[in-house]
Amino acid sequence: MTESTERITCQEVTELVNDYIEGALGPHELALFEQHLNFCDGCDWYVDQMRTTIATVGRIEPAEPPPELRDSLLAAFRDRRRS
Repeated sequence: MTESTERITCQEVTELVNDYIEGALGPHELALFEQHLNFCDGCDWYVDQMRTTIATVGRIEPAEPPPELRDSLLAAFRDRRRS
């Protein structure tokens, strides 16, 4: 981010979104990030979608694949690595 411009781009929003959601942006970056969201509906929507995705995925219980599927996948990965 170039501080002399005092704004961030949509691409920078996508790069900083995780830090924003986790509350890890410094005060200056946070202000610029939120200023961008106030004027960019696309990025505001993107951040909302990221929050929704995180909230949804956080509720999915991990499942173990059947042993034969697991073994088959591991063999395929090993074979691919060799070639």
